Amino acid sequence: MKILTANRLTDGEAVWLASDRSWAETIDAAEIARDKAGEETLERAGEAAAQNNEVVDVNLIDVDMVDGRIVPVRLRERIRAAGPTFRADLGKQAHSTISNVA
Repeated sequence: MKILTANRLTDGEAVWLASDRSWAETIDAAEIARDKAGEETLERAGEAAAQNNEVVDVNLIDVDMVDGRIVPVRLRERIRAAGPTFRADLGKQAHSTISNVA
């Protein structure tokens, strides 16, 4: 399974492509590609958004479903989804139920 992530061009915020083609600020809203055709659809949407100067650094990332939640496979992506590792009162983790990035 994969999802599409990027950084919003206006403020650098980590975002994920949702099924309505908006860029969500939380990973839980991301559309999941479960096959190659789904991955290609996400990639095309990401390329179009990058060309429209909405986002930069567009990437498909591997994810797992854990207890009904989207969890990135790589630690780097878990940190991007949660926010800074040095203060739990800042970033996305301050506004969600994410309690551990590792």
